[in-house]
Amino acid sequence: MEWLQVSLQVDPELAEAVADVLSRYAPGGVACQQNALELTGEEWQPDGPLEQLVTVRAYLPVEPDIDLKRQKIEEALWHLGQIQPIPEPAFCIVAEEQWADAWKEHFQVTHVGRRFVIKPSWRDYAPQSQSDIDKIMIELDPGQAFGTGLHPTTQMCLAALETHLRPGETVLDLGTGSGILAIAAARLGAGQVLALDLDPVAVKAAQANSDANRTSQVVTVKCGTLAEILDLKFEISLARHRAKGPLWAGPANFKFVLVNILAKVIIELFDEGLAQVVAPGGVIVLAGLIDTQEKDVCDALSRAGLKVIQRLQEKDWVGLVCCR
Repeated sequence: MEWLQVSLQVDPELAEAVADVLSRYAPGGVACQQNALELTGEEWQPDGPLEQLVTVRAYLPVEPDIDLKRQKIEEALWHLGQIQPIPEPAFCIVAEEQWADAWKEHFQVTHVGRRFVIKPSWRDYAPQSQSDIDKIMIELDPGQAFGTGLHPTTQMCLAALETHLRPGETVLDLGTGSGILAIAAARLGAGQVLALDLDPVAVKAAQANSDANRTSQVVTVKCGTLAEILDLKFEISLARHRAKGPLWAGPANFKFVLVNILAKVIIELFDEGLAQVVAPGGVIVLAGLIDTQEKDVCDALSRAGLKVIQRLQEKDWVGLVCCR
């Protein structure tokens, strides 16, 4: 079988939005690459200066409907480009023997925030200094799920975790994707983490990544919704708590909540009772919004009785750290 490679270079803040479009048609997943400047192949260095653009690649099997899929991709990217300009995608045919690991070549070790190193599961990594030794390494294989540590919203959530999470706290990661934030919370000392997503593909990827990082005793991955949390549908079944009986995920149960989702969805979640899952004195991190959407989100969280205690911004993207 032959494969159609789709690739384009975009600003880092657009990488996951473009990946979202391509993932609808790419069964093998989507890869985002941000190489060090003027370095390629074996010369790539994770600590080198990064390019300003991210290359997003996906591979589609060449089947009878490939022309229709290509047309749909071009149309979806055109609509996305009406929000912020993006270049035309490049298409080329790749042989079967080249495809299997082709996308993995473009996902490298990445340093994020003050304390994290994100390592693809198929890459080797050796700390180069004492500061590297002290960092927290997360091994990740995102597959078709989202969250590589590259997007500004993910980076802001990681920064908020570094600053505000306290050891032993119960964490909710709503819309977990690849599970990167849930794993990061566990590695920072969270007591229990419920990682929730609507997409079964994301749930499978998040569970595999949690297993690979040996955080499954802390991270419980489920497919579900906020409404199911409010209805006490989930038990955080951790070995350390079984002797004390089941620990249910429900209203006012979480001291730290992560919501890295689009602004429209965040507002809808507040209408559904999102603030109810935050424990008194707890923290909720809202990301996925751009600066022009900030007022509407602030109005929603204010109505819910939350107060902004920190504002983060990377280009047009905004992250809000709030308390109840």
